[in-house]
Amino acid sequence: MSWFESIVLGLVQGLTEFLPISSSAHLRLVAAFSGWPDPGAAFTAITQIGTETAVLIYFRADIGRILAAWSRSLVDRESRRDQDARMGWMLVIGSIPIGVLGLAFDDQIEGPFRDLRLTAAMLIGMGLVLGVADRLAARTEAGATSVPGKSLRDLTVKDGLVYGLCQAMALIPGVSRSGATTSGGLFMGYTRAAAARYCFLLAVPAVLASGLFELRHAGQGGRTSWGPTLLATLIAFAVGYAVISWFMKFIETRSFMPFVHYRVALGLVIITLVTSGVISPHAAGSAG
Repeated sequence: MSWFESIVLGLVQGLTEFLPISSSAHLRLVAAFSGWPDPGAAFTAITQIGTETAVLIYFRADIGRILAAWSRSLVDRESRRDQDARMGWMLVIGSIPIGVLGLAFDDQIEGPFRDLRLTAAMLIGMGLVLGVADRLAARTEAGATSVPGKSLRDLTVKDGLVYGLCQAMALIPGVSRSGATTSGGLFMGYTRAAAARYCFLLAVPAVLASGLFELRHAGQGGRTSWGPTLLATLIAFAVGYAVISWFMKFIETRSFMPFVHYRVALGLVIITLVTSGVISPHAAGSAG
């Protein structure tokens, strides 16, 4: 990987990680359209450490309280009733699905799941799902339903597992971690702000664990260009922090429909290019 490639891919990672449009799909597409090698799942996982560091800093007050309360709850039964302690346990429970499925489907994630036809299908399909979920949330927040929107205080073990299963779908490029997790929250009746906030918090343990796991193997066989990868990670952190700050303000007054339209349009473009033979569904083989 060249330094120029790392700058571009770091920008793409930072710009797309927190938006419901799939960062892994965009990294894959930039490589395919540019004629570069596929950066691969390892590159994606490592650069996501940069964007998740942005989450740690942006939500540092929340995360600090949750960690402190959760740690106390390990030895003090009464502390488990605390809202922040409960949130800590919900994050642990919600992280189980992606950990189990990520290990079970590791070979598919690095191989068949990176087919551009599947990426396009996921962009369109999950985009439509997000659109339906967004319309449902709009009715709930407008008071058009008999049940008010749920906040994070309403989290249950069942909801935590559903959130976790939705997050695990993002193992397939094109799904989008934030898109799938937020959609799941909206279908369960959570407000847009609550669903997005929990989505970002839930991603922290999964992404950091994935990145650290990949770090153990990234240097084997000279697969990783460490200088460019670290530069991309730093760029992803800086850009990602700016994006998350903007996005949390955006969803307070706006809907997800612009992202739905973008996903569907991009998916149709990819299908058109692949079926017409302009690009191969396997364009940009895995980086060596």
